Amino acid sequence: MSEIRENEESRALIEINDMCKIYNPGENEVRALDHVNVSIKEKEFVAIIGHSGSGKSTLMNMLGCLDVPTSGSYYLHGKDVSVLSDDELSDIRNIEIGFIFQGFNLIQNLTAYENVELPLIYRGISKKERQELSVDALEKVGLGERMTHKPSEMSGGQQQRVAIARAIAQAPPVILADEPTGNLDSNSTREIMGILKELHEEGRTIILITHDDDIAKQAKRVIKIKDGQIEDDFYQELQEGIA
Repeated sequence: MSEIRENEESRALIEINDMCKIYNPGENEVRALDHVNVSIKEKEFVAIIGHSGSGKSTLMNMLGCLDVPTSGSYYLHGKDVSVLSDDELSDIRNIEIGFIFQGFNLIQNLTAYENVELPLIYRGISKKERQELSVDALEKVGLGERMTHKPSEMSGGQQQRVAIARAIAQAPPVILADEPTGNLDSNSTREIMGILKELHEEGRTIILITHDDDIAKQAKRVIKIKDGQIEDDFYQELQEGIA
């Protein structure tokens, strides 16, 4: 029995096998991903780092079920999502993955509370449960007093915290953060990274896409991508913060 439990705990949450993504197939083709193999276990804190054009954004789109590979496979919780339909991929995104983007992607004429609640409405969650989840998520990121404020009434750091609250409201097992501090000052960057670390400590799997070495140092594991291939993959001591 203990052997079964051990096998379950060591099973990969994400398994990418021999993945390629090719644009303009033929003579002028671009291999955005070139035979990539990546395995990520549950509760890991991983930074995927690379310069512009390295393939990290394409890899993020694959991990987030926003695109499908040209060849190869992607298993999430043991399911091959690379062969699913658009509707099935949408369901995976809604249930399994919380997205945090560099541009916040908030709706400007909605309050912080309404921005967090909106995806829950799309998921068919009851009004009472939506209210509890939205309030809890905003309080978790320190915005309990700002729920009725609109994005234009908040700083960049506060807007990103709203975006994080929206991503975690329904407790998805995977948080996929694409350059989450790219538009923020150093103080807000520290706040956002602190929140991501707390989420990791609570048991979430955090995948952080970045071009910034200092941000990558905040993760336990770093995967470096270059020219569509994995250049390096290593573990490091988790850093306390950003100077």
